[in-house]
Amino acid sequence: MSKHQSGFAVSQTLLWLLVIINSIGLACLYYVNKADSETEIPDLIGTWSGKNVTVSDLKGYKEWGNKVIHITEQKDRRFRGTFTYPDGTKNFFGVIYPDNISFTWVSTNSRGFNHGRILGDNKIGACYVESWEQGTAGCATLIRE
Repeated sequence: MSKHQSGFAVSQTLLWLLVIINSIGLACLYYVNKADSETEIPDLIGTWSGKNVTVSDLKGYKEWGNKVIHITEQKDRRFRGTFTYPDGTKNFFGVIYPDNISFTWVSTNSRGFNHGRILGDNKIGACYVESWEQGTAGCATLIRE
């Protein structure tokens, strides 16, 4: 075998080795991404309660005592329930984001919305924001009962 043919064989072997390593890397990347996308969606059904603190121009800094949230239904990332506050009870519905940590819920008769984070199996943080004349912001750390 000549020096030129030997160099060609080594180059070809290195090329195939690079293709194999690249293919293994892509397969691993696919497996990791597929495993992440199939992570179990958290179950939020239950009764959640905790202290709610807010701030607004109208009412200043306020602590609202015990806030109680009842999540009564969940289908995949979508859920619905009710919550009680000093002026009554409201129905709401929401979604869990694909990160399986963040969520948002809204009520048809509210001017604002809640953003939240799942902090543990039985602990969530939910923050309400509303703009305009009744502008307010507040958060509650809620524990599942």
